[in-house]
Amino acid sequence: MATKNHNLSQIDTPLPSAADMKFGIVVAEWNREVTEALLEGAVRTLRSAGCPDLNILIKYVPGTFELALGAQFFAEYTDVDAVIAIGCVIQGDTRHFDFICEGATQGITQLQIQWNMPIAFGVLTVNDMQQALDRAGGKLGNKGDEAAATAIHMVKLQNDMEAASPNHEPDRRSIN
Repeated sequence: MATKNHNLSQIDTPLPSAADMKFGIVVAEWNREVTEALLEGAVRTLRSAGCPDLNILIKYVPGTFELALGAQFFAEYTDVDAVIAIGCVIQGDTRHFDFICEGATQGITQLQIQWNMPIAFGVLTVNDMQQALDRAGGKLGNKGDEAAATAIHMVKLQNDMEAASPNHEPDRRSIN
């Protein structure tokens, strides 16, 4: 979603209760000033939806490229309902930006489908540090808020659809 005229912290629809939901948050350490601000936004939004602190698990990975594997570890080794991936990639002078952004996007997308689990994409892909700060609690709000709201909505959707399914047995992994 373009953020030019949109505040990332303004959630357009009411959030479902997250009181019975459990979330993993995987945070990239690279550009830590930005990712810590995004993390604060995500945790604030989860709490405001009723998610207890005990149901918010936070782990760190070195950079944005490692977010997909960190999210997979949450899917594989914990009982979280969703993962929020938080990172920040700032354009540099080389094509490294393109490779990291593409790898993170494809990895997270593939992981959602493979594990049948919502993984919210809270990754900033920006041209400079000021754009990152504007989207990490600055004048454009906080992408962490938006990512947490997305995770809550997707868990609710999955729970509703599983409850309505004739099988009614949730399956975290697809069969390949």
